[in-house]
Amino acid sequence: MSKKIKLIWDFRGPTAAKIAEHHEIHLKEFCVTEKIEVTATGFKSIDDMYALAFMVINEENMIPIRDALKPHRGEIYEG
Repeated sequence: MSKKIKLIWDFRGPTAAKIAEHHEIHLKEFCVTEKIEVTATGFKSIDDMYALAFMVINEENMIPIRDALKPHRGEIYEG
């Protein structure tokens, strides 16, 4: 079983939550267009000035997706 990687995009400022929510839409569109198997996508508002969007993918797909979408960071997903 391959590892899952969570790619994360961070957004800051008073509109961070709306931007993260909208960014998730583009992540989903990318996955459909590129026929990528995704475990999960989502967004999370941490506080009123910080939010993030994320997608969880198989480790073997990480490098081409990372290069195409340029996430701010990533972590091993254990959910």
